[in-house]
Amino acid sequence: MMKIDKAPVPLIVPNPDDPRLTQSVTGTDQTGAKVEIKVPMERPLTLYLNAQEIVTMMTIGDYPEYLALGYLLNQNMLKYNDAVTEVEYDDDLQVVVVRTEHHTNFEAKLKRRTQTSGCAQGTAFGDLLEAVESVALPKAELRTSWLYQMTQTINTMPSLYLEAGAIHGCVLCKEGEPLCYTEDVGRHNAVDKIAGWMYRHGVDASDKILYTTGRLTSEMVIKTVRMGIPILVSRSGFTAWGVDLARQVGLTLVGRTRGKRFIALAGAERIVYDQNLDYVEEESAKHKRKGERGDD
Repeated sequence: MMKIDKAPVPLIVPNPDDPRLTQSVTGTDQTGAKVEIKVPMERPLTLYLNAQEIVTMMTIGDYPEYLALGYLLNQNMLKYNDAVTEVEYDDDLQVVVVRTEHHTNFEAKLKRRTQTSGCAQGTAFGDLLEAVESVALPKAELRTSWLYQMTQTINTMPSLYLEAGAIHGCVLCKEGEPLCYTEDVGRHNAVDKIAGWMYRHGVDASDKILYTTGRLTSEMVIKTVRMGIPILVSRSGFTAWGVDLARQVGLTLVGRTRGKRFIALAGAERIVYDQNLDYVEEESAKHKRKGERGDD
């Protein structure tokens, strides 16, 4: 086992050149010609909390310690004031172990899990709705100048999506600046990595914005609220329950952010319209992504 020590806060960005994250595959195209493309890797990662096996996740395999911590936090199995004594990751066994000072037992809770609408079989637990009902999100603002700067920067950054597709991204931003950009085969994994990164490095959530390339579902709303982030933005669309939950808890929910366009379906009182749209460029064809015509 390799112990992962606490490190200075880094700026995490996707690394499409990492050979561990993609694989070259040969196939044929619509003309019958042979082609070679890159596809994301997908590997199991088994998570233990102390001595108890919690879940086996399918993931691209980067930042396993952040993914483990974020998963436990967002499933309400780890509290933000809990003392984590160590996080151990074994690459050969594909196992990550989170150890805490106090004893934990979630056998009953593990029997009540519900499969979510997220890809790669995300799960949620029955007590999460109760956990977010009492959360008071901080007052914050979303300037449209930040929104356009943020989406333009994210869409033009190197990413595994642009390299290989079939992947989701989540980005933690402050004002218009991306701070932590993670990707994975499921958006729930990507946001859990950000939650773990924030917890590990003591990052304040009150003035942050969470951006995702995926749908704004109930799961994404719950995770964002659990993290204490007041604003959730996506280039994709909404689900009805996601909108209802966002309105109940006072989360600002902004979707279909492409080029000059966006739609806010909850928390619009936080938006400050300070950007002249004459100076905002439409999204270029090179950087158009999944969800341009639909909301998937």
